[in-house]
Parts: sequence; C-alpha cells; structure tokens
Amino acid sequence: MRRREFVTLLGGAVSAWPLPARAVQPEIPTIGILAAPAAGPARDLIAAFREGLRQSGYEENQNVAIEYRWADGDYDRLPAMANDLIGRGVTVIVALAPAAAMSAKTATATIPIVFVIGNDPVGLGLVTSLNRPGGNITGVSFLTNALGGKRLQLIHEAVPATAAIGLLVNPIGPGAALDRQDTEKFAETIGQKLLVVSASNELDIENSFATLAEAQVGALVISPDALFTARRDKLVELAARHALPTIYHLREAVAAGGLMSYGTSLVDAHRIAGVYTGRILKGEKPADLPVQQPTKFELIINLKTAKALSLNIPTSLLATADEVIE
Repeated sequence: MRRREFVTLLGGAVSAWPLPARAVQPEIPTIGILAAPAAGPARDLIAAFREGLRQSGYEENQNVAIEYRWADGDYDRLPAMANDLIGRGVTVIVALAPAAAMSAKTATATIPIVFVIGNDPVGLGLVTSLNRPGGNITGVSFLTNALGGKRLQLIHEAVPATAAIGLLVNPIGPGAALDRQDTEKFAETIGQKLLVVSASNELDIENSFATLAEAQVGALVISPDALFTARRDKLVELAARHALPTIYHLREAVAAGGLMSYGTSLVDAHRIAGVYTGRILKGEKPADLPVQQPTKFELIINLKTAKALSLNIPTSLLATADEVIE
C-alpha cells in the first residue's frame, strides 16, 4: 500500500473514532415568574424568593434560570403571559397575586404552580384543601384580604374622632369582595361611617383620592391588591398630599412614608415560596405540599409620618406595635 493511501485510510479511521468526552452542560430548569404587580415594588420580595431557592440548593443563573413576566397591575395581560411561559417550556410557574395564580391554573393542569397570595386559596378554587391541595398547585396564603376589619379597627384607634373613614378597593380584584365585606361588617359593629371608593387603574386612584377629600373623610384603609402594590409609592404620595392618615397591608408602604400597616410578612411568604419551588424542582409534587399560612401578624407605625400629619398615636396602640419607625 502506498504511503499516501495509508495516511488517507488512517485519517478516515481517526475521524470515525469517538471524540474525547466533552464537558456537556446539562440543561438547567427554568422557573417562570408570573406576577400581577410591577417589578420595582416587588424587588425585596423577589430577593426573598431567591433566598428560599438558595436554601433549597438553587442559585439563579447557576443551576436554575428564571423568566420574569410583570403585569404592572393590569390583570388582562396575565393569561397571555402565562401561555408565553408555558410555550417557553418552564419547569415551574410561580404566581404572585391571586389573579396570576388563577391565570396560571387556567393555562395548565400539568406544569407545577407555586402561588403567593393574600386570599383563601380554597375559596378561590385554586386548591381543594389547605392540607391536601391536589392537582398541580400549592403555595403560600398570607390571608391579608381577611383582615380588612382589623385594619379599620387600628386606623379608627389612631384617628378616633373622624366622622368617616374611606376604603379603597379594586373592584376587579379577586379579593375585593371579601375585604370589603369584612371591613363593612366591622364598621357596622362599631358604628363607623365607611365610604367605599374604587380604582382599577392609576387615573381611578387619583380620582378616588379626590372623592375622599371632597367627602372630608378622616382616614383611609387600602385594600390589598396587586394594582395598589404596584402603585405603592403613588398611594403614599397621595395620602401625604391630602394629609390623610392611611393604613396599608404592606410594611414596605410604611417604610416608604405611609402611616401604618397591618399584615403578615410578605418577605417571609416569598422566601417560603422559594423553598417550595426548590423542593418541586427536586421532584416533590405540589399535591403533597400543604399550603403554608402565616403564624404572625405585624403592626408597623411610622411616627415621622404621624408627626407630619399632626397626629398623636395613642400610647396603647404604640405598645402593641411590632415595629415603630421614627
């Protein structure tokens, strides 16, 4: 055999041999965040969710990817966003707010869903029971929409002489009816006049505050809703502009200058959702993970804001506060 032919044959044989094993990077799972609020106000909550993931052994951009979809309080965008995440092949959907959870549940019966909501998930039809959720969905419910009466009680204690107190609700929000019912029931019990105003967009919010000012209400309760979470800073600014003592469900609103808040720790709720998501990525089924509920409710008061409103917070109320911002 000629040398040239031998080299040619040898080259062909080499090309047929298997190449040395390369470090093939396995495809990492992808989490789809389907969020009803805007990204800015939820920054701390997403950080808490990532902390929960880390506790389960997952780090974003290392062994898990995250796709974010923010509806900015516009619920009509959620169904399309849910379908987009499904089309991208996400492994788990994390739904932030009731409307997001309901859109995700409607969109898929197979992809695992972890929700973080303030409503009763059984009442919304998301799960069959808290202990045994069933299906492909579980999560954290911090029951903030069942606390409207308590918030009214607290703001009434802070501003006892007011003739009327306002309640701001988003009429298309999944928890609006329950929160309004709970607040109206307590108002009737204590004989407090309650003026309910509605807002489903930013212009409505401006108009609602104008209505409250015209009616000369002395205080305001903000009903929990993704729209209001997304417009947290705007609500705080409007309350200050109208010198209106206001209670929220978010500690973050008080840290931003709001007067008071009462609710559970949203940061901890999102951390738990991160832990649950990590457990599902490792193979556990949502149906086997009970819906988590809060064990502690926090009252936060901003004394600097109270001073700006020329409001003397009763000592008895300050004594029950979990945190006083000065």
